[in-house]
Amino acid sequence: MSLIQLSYKASLLLAAFVISMPATETNAQLFQLGTATTPAAETNVQPAKLGELGTVDFPTSCSEDAQAHFLRGVAALHSFWYSVASDEFRESRRIDPNCMMGYWGEAMAHDHPIWGDPQETEAARQVLTEIRITPELTPRERAYINAVKVLYGEGDKAARDRAYSATMEKIYREYPEDEDAALFYALSLMGMIQPGDPNSLQTRLRAGEIASEVFKNNPNHPGAAHYVIHAYDDPEHAIKALDAARRYAKIAPAAPHALHMPSHIFLQLGMWSEAAASNEAAWATADIQEKPKDRPVNASDLEGYHSLHWLNYIYLQQGRYSDARELLARMRKELAESTSDNPMQLYYAAYTYAHMAAAFAVETERWNLAEELFQPLQALMQANSPTGGKPQLPQSTAIQAALVSLQTLPAFVRGLAAAMQGSADANQSIAQLQTIAQQYSGKQEPALAQALKKLEIQSLEVAASSSASKGDFNKAIETMKEATALEESLSPPLGPPELIKPSHELFGEILLRADRFEEAAAQFATSLRRHENRARSLLGAARAAAQSGDTQDAANAYAQLIRQWQPSDARLPELREARDYLKNKEGR
Repeated sequence: MSLIQLSYKASLLLAAFVISMPATETNAQLFQLGTATTPAAETNVQPAKLGELGTVDFPTSCSEDAQAHFLRGVAALHSFWYSVASDEFRESRRIDPNCMMGYWGEAMAHDHPIWGDPQETEAARQVLTEIRITPELTPRERAYINAVKVLYGEGDKAARDRAYSATMEKIYREYPEDEDAALFYALSLMGMIQPGDPNSLQTRLRAGEIASEVFKNNPNHPGAAHYVIHAYDDPEHAIKALDAARRYAKIAPAAPHALHMPSHIFLQLGMWSEAAASNEAAWATADIQEKPKDRPVNASDLEGYHSLHWLNYIYLQQGRYSDARELLARMRKELAESTSDNPMQLYYAAYTYAHMAAAFAVETERWNLAEELFQPLQALMQANSPTGGKPQLPQSTAIQAALVSLQTLPAFVRGLAAAMQGSADANQSIAQLQTIAQQYSGKQEPALAQALKKLEIQSLEVAASSSASKGDFNKAIETMKEATALEESLSPPLGPPELIKPSHELFGEILLRADRFEEAAAQFATSLRRHENRARSLLGAARAAAQSGDTQDAANAYAQLIRQWQPSDARLPELREARDYLKNKEGR
C-alpha cells in the first residue's frame, strides 16, 4: 500500500478524540490517581496514566480538576507537542486561577530545545508576569518557577540556556526522586549544544545516562523514551536507544512527534521497514491542512512535512522509487496549492520539497530529472514573499543555516547531474555554489559555519565528479580526499544525509571507475559505518568486493541489498544485478 492510500483522516480523528477527552469520572481509565506520597500541599499526587500520552508523576498544589489538565500539558510538553501543551496549561489555570504551575508550563512551551527554531521569548515573559508566589506553592514548585524565570531572564539565548541548565541541575540533585526534574535537566543539557560544539558528544551522553535511568524505572514516561532517543542519535550510540525507540510510539501514540521519533534510531541502524512504519504513522496523524487559518504555524504543526521528508528518503533506501515519487508529487501539489501567507510554513514546505527532490535525483541517479524537479521552488518563493524574494522569517541562525541549504540544493543537484553526464554545465553550478558561499562570508555563527562547510563539500563533489567524467581520476581523487576530510570534521550524521550524497560513498564510486577496487571498498565501508545499510553504499561495497575477488563480502552486501529491497520496484537493474551475482555464485 502506498502512503497516499493510507486513511490518515481516520487516524487523525481517533487521535483528536483521545486528546480531547475531558478529565471526568467517565474516563477514569485515563487518569488513575494514586495515593499521596509527597507533602500534603502538593495535591493530586500520582502517577497519572495519561492514556495516549504516557505516564507522568508531577505533583502540584493545583486543584484536582486543574491537575488533570496540567499533567496532560506536561506529557505533551515532553513529546514536543507545544500547541497542545499550551492549551492544557491554560485550561488548568482557567479551572484553578491559583494553579501557578500552569503559567510555568505555558512559558516552557514557548521554548523549543533541540529543534533550533527561535525561542518565543517575549510571549513567555508575558506569561511569567502573571505568576503570583502564593502560600500554597511548595518549595519544589517555587524552584521550578525560578528555573523558568532564569530561562527567560537577561542575556543572550546561549547564556540563558546555560544558566537554566545549571538551575535545573540543582533541582535534579535536591529532588532525586523527581523524574521530571531529571528529564528537564537532561533536556536542558541537549538544549545547550551548539553546532560544532567539541563537547557535544560528552554532553549528549550525560543526558542519555540521566534519561536512561528514568526510562529504566518508568518505561511509560514519554520524556524518558524521547530524550534517550535524542541523546543517542548517532551511528555509534544508536543501539543504546533501540528499546526506547521501540516503546516511544506505544507510550504516546496521540503525539505526532512520538510516532516519528523512533525512526531516528531505526534510520541510524539501517532498520528501513521500522523507519518507514514510524513515519507512515506520523504522516497519517498529520493535519497540516486542518489548521485554523489564524493560528500561528510552528515546528510542531509541521511535523507532517518532516515525516514526509524522512519517509521519502527511507523509501529510496528500500528501492521503492515509485512510492518515493508519489510522495514527491504529493509535496509538489502541497506547494502549488498552498494559500498560506505564513512565511514559516512556506519556508518549511520549500525546504522539505528541496530535500526530497534532491534525494530522489541522487538516489535513483535519474540525472535527466534534475532541472524539472526544482522548477516549483523559485516560483513559490517569488509568488509568496512580500519582497519577491526569500520569505521574511524569524531571525535565527538555525533558520539562516537551513536557508543556505535551500539555496544550495538546486545548484548542487544540477551540477552533480551535469558532472555525471560529462556536461560543462557543472562549472556553472560550482560558480553558483561559490556565489552563495560569498553571500555569507564573515559570518561566525556555528550553525552557519556548519552549513557553509557542507556547501563546500558539495562543491568539491561536483568538481570531483566532473574530473572523473573527463578521465582525470588523479585530480578527482585528490578533490575527494579534501571532501571526505571536511565531512569527517562535521557532527555525526543525523537523519537523511544533509549532504544528500555522502562524500565517502561518492569517493568509493570514483575509485571504482578508476579500477582502484580495494581503496573503493574501504570508502564504502566508512560510508556504511556512518550510514548503516544505505543502499548506494551497499551496492558500491558489493561491486568493489566482487571486482577485487572477495566473493563472500560481495555476496553479503548483495544479499543485504536484496533483503531491504523486498518491497522495491520490480524491475530495478541494481536488484537484477544483485540476484544475478548470487545466482552465479551458487552455480560455481
